[in-house]
Amino acid sequence: MDVSYFFNSRLHFIRQFYDTASAPYVERKRKIEAEEEPFVPPYSEDAEPAFLSEWTEADESLHVLAYSCVSMLAAALHLYLKSWVSESGVPVDEALKKSFGKIGWFPGYRTHYSQRFAINFETCPEDLRLLEEVVLARNRFQHPPSITSIRANYADADLKKLPHPFFVDEREAALLFEDAEEGERTWFFPPTLHVTEEKVLAAIAVVEGFGKWFGAEIENRLYAQ
Repeated sequence: MDVSYFFNSRLHFIRQFYDTASAPYVERKRKIEAEEEPFVPPYSEDAEPAFLSEWTEADESLHVLAYSCVSMLAAALHLYLKSWVSESGVPVDEALKKSFGKIGWFPGYRTHYSQRFAINFETCPEDLRLLEEVVLARNRFQHPPSITSIRANYADADLKKLPHPFFVDEREAALLFEDAEEGERTWFFPPTLHVTEEKVLAAIAVVEGFGKWFGAEIENRLYAQ
Protein backbone atom coordinates (compact mmCIF):
# COMPACT_ATOMS: atom_id res chain seq x y z
CA MET A 1 0.00 0.00 0.00
CA ASP A 2 1.21 3.48 -0.86
CA VAL A 3 0.72 5.01 2.59
CA SER A 4 2.08 8.43 1.63
CA TYR A 5 -0.25 8.68 -1.37
CA PHE A 6 -3.38 8.08 0.69
CA PHE A 7 -2.12 10.38 3.45
CA ASN A 8 -1.52 13.25 1.03
CA SER A 9 -4.91 12.61 -0.58
CA ARG A 10 -6.55 13.15 2.80
CA LEU A 11 -4.67 16.40 3.30
CA HIS A 12 -5.74 17.59 -0.15
CA PHE A 13 -9.35 16.75 0.72
CA ILE A 14 -9.19 18.73 3.97
CA ARG A 15 -7.79 21.78 2.16
CA GLN A 16 -10.45 21.77 -0.55
CA PHE A 17 -13.21 20.97 1.94
CA TYR A 18 -12.39 24.02 4.04
CA ASP A 19 -12.07 26.26 0.99
CA THR A 20 -15.39 25.16 -0.49
CA ALA A 21 -17.42 24.97 2.71
CA SER A 22 -16.16 28.27 4.13
CA ALA A 23 -16.98 30.36 1.04
CA PRO A 24 -20.68 31.13 1.78
CA TYR A 25 -19.94 32.15 5.37
CA VAL A 26 -17.00 34.34 4.37
CA GLU A 27 -19.19 35.99 1.74
CA ARG A 28 -22.03 36.55 4.22
CA LYS A 29 -19.69 38.30 6.64
CA ARG A 30 -18.25 40.40 3.83
CA LYS A 31 -21.68 41.51 2.65
CA ILE A 32 -22.78 42.43 6.17
CA GLU A 33 -19.63 44.47 6.77
CA ALA A 34 -19.93 46.15 3.34
CA GLU A 35 -23.68 46.72 3.88
CA GLU A 36 -24.55 45.01 0.62
CA GLU A 37 -27.86 43.35 -0.33
CA PRO A 38 -29.54 41.60 1.32
CA PHE A 39 -27.79 43.12 4.34
CA VAL A 40 -28.43 46.82 3.83
CA PRO A 41 -29.11 48.15 7.35
CA PRO A 42 -32.47 49.83 7.87
CA TYR A 43 -32.66 53.14 9.68
CA SER A 44 -32.46 52.52 13.40
CA GLU A 45 -31.45 54.36 16.52
CA ASP A 46 -30.51 51.09 18.16
CA ALA A 47 -26.83 51.00 19.11
CA GLU A 48 -26.55 47.32 18.21
CA PRO A 49 -25.17 46.78 14.69
CA ALA A 50 -27.65 45.55 12.13
CA PHE A 51 -27.52 41.84 11.24
CA LEU A 52 -25.33 41.09 14.25
CA SER A 53 -26.93 37.67 14.78
CA GLU A 54 -26.38 36.74 11.11
CA TRP A 55 -22.74 37.85 11.27
CA THR A 56 -22.19 35.94 14.53
CA GLU A 57 -23.79 32.80 13.12
CA ALA A 58 -21.49 32.94 10.08
CA ASP A 59 -18.43 33.50 12.28
CA GLU A 60 -19.36 30.62 14.60
CA SER A 61 -19.96 28.40 11.57
CA LEU A 62 -16.47 29.13 10.30
CA HIS A 63 -15.01 28.11 13.64
CA VAL A 64 -16.97 24.86 13.72
CA LEU A 65 -15.80 24.13 10.18
CA ALA A 66 -12.21 24.85 11.18
CA TYR A 67 -12.59 22.62 14.25
CA SER A 68 -13.82 19.81 11.98
CA CYS A 69 -10.84 20.23 9.66
CA VAL A 70 -8.35 20.14 12.53
CA SER A 71 -10.06 17.01 13.85
CA MET A 72 -9.76 15.37 10.41
CA LEU A 73 -6.13 16.45 10.31
CA ALA A 74 -5.42 14.75 13.64
CA ALA A 75 -7.18 11.62 12.40
CA ALA A 76 -5.12 11.63 9.19
CA LEU A 77 -1.88 11.88 11.18
CA HIS A 78 -2.98 9.05 13.47
CA LEU A 79 -3.87 6.81 10.53
CA TYR A 80 -0.60 7.65 8.81
CA LEU A 81 1.56 6.54 11.73
CA LYS A 82 -0.68 3.53 12.40
CA SER A 83 -0.59 2.45 8.74
CA TRP A 84 3.21 2.47 8.68
CA VAL A 85 3.14 0.04 11.61
CA SER A 86 1.11 -2.37 9.47
CA GLU A 87 3.23 -1.70 6.38
CA SER A 88 6.47 -2.34 8.26
CA GLY A 89 5.25 -5.58 9.83
CA VAL A 90 6.73 -4.49 13.16
CA PRO A 91 3.95 -4.19 15.76
CA VAL A 92 3.95 -1.76 18.63
CA ASP A 93 5.10 -3.39 21.84
CA GLU A 94 2.05 -4.31 23.93
CA ALA A 95 3.34 -2.53 27.03
CA LEU A 96 3.94 0.63 25.00
CA LYS A 97 0.53 0.38 23.31
CA LYS A 98 -1.17 0.20 26.70
CA SER A 99 0.56 3.44 27.68
CA PHE A 100 -0.92 5.34 24.72
CA GLY A 101 -3.95 6.31 26.78
CA LYS A 102 -1.70 7.96 29.35
CA ILE A 103 1.10 9.51 27.30
CA GLY A 104 -0.88 10.06 24.08
CA TRP A 105 -0.70 8.20 20.78
CA PHE A 106 1.66 10.67 19.09
CA PRO A 107 4.39 10.39 21.76
CA GLY A 108 3.68 6.65 21.79
CA TYR A 109 4.33 6.25 18.07
CA ARG A 110 7.41 8.46 18.37
CA THR A 111 8.76 6.06 20.96
CA HIS A 112 7.92 3.04 18.80
CA TYR A 113 9.63 4.35 15.68
CA SER A 114 12.60 5.64 17.67
CA GLN A 115 13.16 2.30 19.37
CA ARG A 116 12.39 -0.07 16.52
CA PHE A 117 13.72 1.92 13.54
CA ALA A 118 16.19 4.36 15.14
CA ILE A 119 14.34 7.34 13.66
CA ASN A 120 15.57 10.53 15.30
CA PHE A 121 12.56 12.84 15.49
CA GLU A 122 14.79 15.69 16.62
CA THR A 123 16.00 15.96 13.02
CA CYS A 124 12.50 16.66 11.70
CA PRO A 125 12.39 20.17 10.16
CA GLU A 126 8.79 20.71 11.26
CA ASP A 127 7.55 21.86 14.66
CA LEU A 128 6.52 18.63 16.38
CA ARG A 129 4.93 20.61 19.19
CA LEU A 130 2.36 21.88 16.72
CA LEU A 131 1.52 18.30 15.75
CA GLU A 132 0.88 17.51 19.39
CA GLU A 133 -1.23 20.64 19.69
CA VAL A 134 -3.34 19.55 16.72
CA VAL A 135 -4.08 16.31 18.61
CA LEU A 136 -4.79 18.22 21.82
CA ALA A 137 -7.10 20.62 19.96
CA ARG A 138 -9.01 17.71 18.43
CA ASN A 139 -9.62 16.32 21.93
CA ARG A 140 -10.90 19.69 23.16
CA PHE A 141 -13.27 19.99 20.18
CA GLN A 142 -14.63 16.49 20.72
CA HIS A 143 -15.18 17.02 24.44
CA PRO A 144 -16.44 20.60 24.95
CA PRO A 145 -16.68 21.66 28.60
CA SER A 146 -19.98 23.53 28.40
CA ILE A 147 -23.28 23.53 26.53
CA THR A 148 -23.39 27.33 26.62
CA SER A 149 -20.96 27.94 23.76
CA ILE A 150 -20.11 26.46 20.37
CA ARG A 151 -16.46 27.43 20.92
CA ALA A 152 -13.96 25.29 22.79
CA ASN A 153 -11.42 26.55 25.30
CA TYR A 154 -8.00 25.40 26.38
CA ALA A 155 -7.99 23.69 29.76
CA ASP A 156 -5.66 24.81 32.53
CA ALA A 157 -3.75 21.53 32.13
CA ASP A 158 -3.26 22.29 28.42
CA LEU A 159 -1.81 25.71 29.14
CA LYS A 160 0.77 24.25 31.50
CA LYS A 161 2.11 22.25 28.54
CA LEU A 162 1.80 25.12 26.04
CA PRO A 163 3.66 28.31 26.88
CA HIS A 164 2.63 29.75 23.50
CA PRO A 165 -0.60 28.11 22.25
CA PHE A 166 -0.91 28.13 18.47
CA PHE A 167 -4.70 28.24 18.20
CA VAL A 168 -5.22 31.43 20.17
CA ASP A 169 -6.48 34.87 19.21
CA GLU A 170 -3.92 37.69 19.47
CA ARG A 171 -6.34 39.75 21.56
CA GLU A 172 -6.59 36.95 24.09
CA ALA A 173 -2.83 36.43 23.95
CA ALA A 174 -2.47 40.05 25.05
CA LEU A 175 -4.11 39.04 28.34
CA LEU A 176 -1.23 36.74 29.13
CA PHE A 177 0.35 37.65 32.42
CA GLU A 178 4.02 36.85 32.86
CA ASP A 179 5.71 36.85 36.23
CA ALA A 180 9.07 38.35 35.35
CA GLU A 181 10.66 37.21 38.61
CA GLU A 182 9.47 33.62 38.58
CA GLY A 183 9.30 33.21 34.82
CA GLU A 184 5.85 31.69 35.15
CA ARG A 185 3.07 32.30 32.64
CA THR A 186 -0.57 32.37 33.64
CA TRP A 187 -3.81 33.46 31.98
CA PHE A 188 -6.55 35.57 33.49
CA PHE A 189 -8.97 33.07 31.93
CA PRO A 190 -8.55 30.04 29.62
CA PRO A 191 -8.31 31.30 26.02
CA THR A 192 -10.59 30.13 23.24
CA LEU A 193 -9.31 27.72 20.62
CA HIS A 194 -9.36 30.30 17.84
CA VAL A 195 -8.91 28.49 14.52
CA THR A 196 -8.80 30.76 11.48
CA GLU A 197 -8.27 29.82 7.83
CA GLU A 198 -4.64 30.90 8.18
CA LYS A 199 -4.11 28.58 11.14
CA VAL A 200 -5.90 25.66 9.48
CA LEU A 201 -3.70 25.94 6.39
CA ALA A 202 -0.55 26.41 8.50
CA ALA A 203 -1.35 23.28 10.53
CA ILE A 204 -1.99 21.26 7.35
CA ALA A 205 1.35 22.43 5.93
CA VAL A 206 3.22 21.32 9.05
CA VAL A 207 1.52 17.91 9.06
CA GLU A 208 2.26 17.58 5.34
CA GLY A 209 5.92 18.48 5.90
CA PHE A 210 6.18 15.98 8.73
CA GLY A 211 4.64 13.28 6.53
CA LYS A 212 7.16 13.93 3.78
CA TRP A 213 10.07 13.76 6.23
CA PHE A 214 8.79 10.71 8.08
CA GLY A 215 7.90 8.87 4.88
CA ALA A 216 11.44 9.29 3.60
CA GLU A 217 12.90 8.13 6.93
CA ILE A 218 10.79 4.99 7.27
CA GLU A 219 11.07 4.04 3.59
CA ASN A 220 14.83 4.36 3.77
CA ARG A 221 14.89 1.87 6.61
CA LEU A 222 12.39 -0.54 5.12
CA TYR A 223 13.30 -0.56 1.45
CA ALA A 224 16.96 0.53 1.22
CA GLN A 225 19.21 -2.17 -0.09
